[in-house]
Amino acid sequence: MNDLLTLLKNFTPADESERMSRELTVQFVEENAKAFERSLLFGHVTASALLLNKDKTKFLLMHHRKINKWFQVGGHCDGNPDTLEVAMKEATEESGIDRVEPVMSEVFDVDVHLIPQNKGVPAHFHFDIRFLLKTVDTDELVINHESQALTWFSFNDELPALEPSVHRMIRKAKELLAR
Repeated sequence: MNDLLTLLKNFTPADESERMSRELTVQFVEENAKAFERSLLFGHVTASALLLNKDKTKFLLMHHRKINKWFQVGGHCDGNPDTLEVAMKEATEESGIDRVEPVMSEVFDVDVHLIPQNKGVPAHFHFDIRFLLKTVDTDELVINHESQALTWFSFNDELPALEPSVHRMIRKAKELLAR
């Protein structure tokens, strides 16, 4: 938990929305000993990743089956406070790609968002810690039960409807890779 707090305190937000998400996440983690547990019904820390292909020319989006929207890969920490490790595990599970690695080990993006009620689970917040990862060997995808589709997009493609924070991650990645 202290590692995440250190990562967040060293993180520079890209805009006001992300600044607020960082501050809310720091406060949430400091005030909740079970911040990484899905059983904390108010909300919990999650970890996700904008996954780049091995050449860093495309990024992966997943059409989420339950929420019916396009997102980056990611998921619940289930008690693991190592958010980078969780993001890497979720990226491999949700993409079907065996090996991924960080482009950078620092937090890439932070977002707090409300998850609607679903199948008896009340509406709750995800305090999402996001990383920038890339594939190592292959870019071949395998769809699992959580997704309706997995698609590689180039940075110049016309994109489906996305949440503003997903657009922000894509913009930040494009700017970083252009340096």
